[in-house]
Amino acid sequence: MLDGLLARLARIWRLGIKELYSLKADPVLAGLILYTFTVAVYTVSVGAKFEVENAAVAVVDEDQSALSRRLGDALLQPFFKAPVPISAREIDAAMDAGRYVFVLSIPPKFEHDLIAGRQPTLQLDIDATAMSQAGNGAAYIQNILVQEVAAAMGGSATSPVNVVIRPKFNANLTSAWFTAVMQVINNVTMLAVILSGAALIREREHGTIEHLLVMPVTPIEIMLAKIWANGLVIVVAATLSLLIVVEWLLGVPVQGSVTLFVASMLVYQFSVTALGILVATVSTSMAQFGLIVMPALIVMNLLSGSTTPMESMPVWLQNVMQLSPSTHFVALAQAVLYRGAGLSVIWPDLLALAAIGAAFFALAALRFRKALQSAG
Repeated sequence: MLDGLLARLARIWRLGIKELYSLKADPVLAGLILYTFTVAVYTVSVGAKFEVENAAVAVVDEDQSALSRRLGDALLQPFFKAPVPISAREIDAAMDAGRYVFVLSIPPKFEHDLIAGRQPTLQLDIDATAMSQAGNGAAYIQNILVQEVAAAMGGSATSPVNVVIRPKFNANLTSAWFTAVMQVINNVTMLAVILSGAALIREREHGTIEHLLVMPVTPIEIMLAKIWANGLVIVVAATLSLLIVVEWLLGVPVQGSVTLFVASMLVYQFSVTALGILVATVSTSMAQFGLIVMPALIVMNLLSGSTTPMESMPVWLQNVMQLSPSTHFVALAQAVLYRGAGLSVIWPDLLALAAIGAAFFALAALRFRKALQSAG
């Protein structure tokens, strides 16, 4: 029995080495892996921002008082660009053309009405096309205006209750800290599914599936070889991306154990590569594989918690997404890399990943066995 097990492991090892050579001989896939874990991670992290930065703002000053000029001057960089003075009749055309995200309108006699004890109104027009920037920018501007008006009138902008906010795990609320790690995780999901599925379809399109049929190997051995070979490449690439691009180049601190994260990624690779093979068994060509897998990847990435919190989704959708391995991997990755959690915290997600991976693997093995029998 031991000799048979060792012989099976040796076959899986040799088949996996063949997969690595096939990947090495495919410059397109090799280039895709390199690009995905370097340029794609860096550019998305520094380019996709949720906080307000260099937002275009205009001011309609119909008061022309010292206070109105003070309010316009308070909108400073780097949150906002230098305010552009415009007239009231230009507002609609400017907003329709998308020239400004915010337009602050100060009515006539604004300072005079404040001094007289009245409550004049300021109007802030917002282009909410970019929702996160619009929402955050409106809060910034509101706070700035309240503080400046209170300071100019000799009052206090503080409320009776002093709320002290202390952000944890990202004290400066820098969006790149979140985006960089989530980009690595999303890329791991995408490439794991694509590489494993493409490896199986490549065998079929190149006619080497017939060679496998005459070899003393089983469908499970072929699948395991593709899983460990493609999974190893992605784990190594993702780990280097985390250490070099995310932690060193972008300066994002990793709070927890990288070793624990890599070990969890190995379990995750088993589940998503098995999913890739499962999709490949129901695809007749690479084009069909791409058409099937891309919608699945979009749903897995967008609804896994890497883009929006799971708590923001409907309850029924939260329950459905528990069947996706990406949901559990995102949860444990955030716990380990952001909050420094240990195995005692993430073991339920690891167990769920193993169970989902086993289910995908069993279905893929059943489908692959039938495909080989029909081909033979």
